[in-house]
Amino acid sequence: MLSAEEAVAKIKSGDRVFLHTAAATPQRLIEAMVARAGELRNVEIVSLHTEGDAPYAKPEYRESFRMNALFVGRNIREAVQNGDADAIPVFLSEVPSLFRSGILPLDVALVHVSPPDRHGYCSLGVSVDATLAAVHAARLVIAQVNPNMPRTHGEGMLHVSRIHAMVEVSDPLPETPVHKLSETEISIGRHIASIVEDGATMQMGIGAIPDATLAALFNHRNLGIHSEMFSDGVIELVEKGVINGSQKRTHKETIVASFLVGTRRLYDFVDDNPFVEMLPSDYVNDTRSIRANPKVTAINSALEIDMTGQVCADSIGQKYFSGVGGQMDFIRGAALSPGGKPIIALPSTTSRGESRIVPQLKPGAGVVTTRAHVQYVVTEFGIVNLHGKNLRQRAEALASIAHPDFREDISRQAHELYGSYGRRFMD
Repeated sequence: MLSAEEAVAKIKSGDRVFLHTAAATPQRLIEAMVARAGELRNVEIVSLHTEGDAPYAKPEYRESFRMNALFVGRNIREAVQNGDADAIPVFLSEVPSLFRSGILPLDVALVHVSPPDRHGYCSLGVSVDATLAAVHAARLVIAQVNPNMPRTHGEGMLHVSRIHAMVEVSDPLPETPVHKLSETEISIGRHIASIVEDGATMQMGIGAIPDATLAALFNHRNLGIHSEMFSDGVIELVEKGVINGSQKRTHKETIVASFLVGTRRLYDFVDDNPFVEMLPSDYVNDTRSIRANPKVTAINSALEIDMTGQVCADSIGQKYFSGVGGQMDFIRGAALSPGGKPIIALPSTTSRGESRIVPQLKPGAGVVTTRAHVQYVVTEFGIVNLHGKNLRQRAEALASIAHPDFREDISRQAHELYGSYGRRFMD
């Protein structure tokens, strides 16, 4: 074992460095790397969402480090929006191939693993996603080894022979607590639960709407999980037997995911639990893997949706906010699944009281899910299915689940947009 300072001394100016994802973010190694800012130049940092501080993205380190984000989280959002960091729009399913193909060749991978077992295998724990590809592609793998990292089943095992430097730590993993749900979120969750069928295979992320949906599923039966990630909300449903995976066609009677974010309760739940398989994102998010299961119900969010069904989920106008992630992977995969239901769920208004259902997206807004892919849209005011509807019908449907304060304005602008043809049918 080395100290963190000794381990990161192997990083050189001009290197491209990958950081382990989400709750597995290797903070001790990051701190030691940033402490070398005075001697390092033009080190490119590549990662998906990470938890904790991101000091390498601070303006004062711009000569030493440059962030090139595959997904933008809260800790680097300001840097990206200010031009002090970059963002790459990419499907989560395609990120591993960026490393393997050499489009983004990696010099160093900084990872966070469990202690080795008696056979010399460490576990990537709560994050396999694109990290598995990164450790195989990087010429140098530096790992912080932590007994608090759960050993998970699946494909996240890494033999010590593939690790070039190891640093012993005993730090708690970052936790994302479950928040109290608002009435709006509870309503959206109940609406979604009303169209979830028994035997469905679920995909959901982290946050209030997925939590509200899971809380409304206790009367369902034989649900499964095939999701890029999950959080604490599934645990009680597993314990009650609601989630058992019995109707899945692949990975039957197991939960499939590629990364996890939650509380210590979640990390203890997955530790050495064969019911949970952690697999790489190019498999989990591949539409072929998704569609193989029945009744895939994919729940994804949006920042804004226009009256034709175009979904903006990665930016607020020209300001990049998050990323493409796995939304399109699962929206399409669910649509191709027998009996599948791709769902976009969002509150009808923003925290500032602006409508999220709009006649036109903000200038510069990114379309993550196209209007040809969108099907179910849910707000606290109800559910509509846009599949097979023309543009006029879509405007009418979406206006019906907009906040009442904005429905008239949306309808009026739809009249103007569609001209005399639209008026003939909408009046």
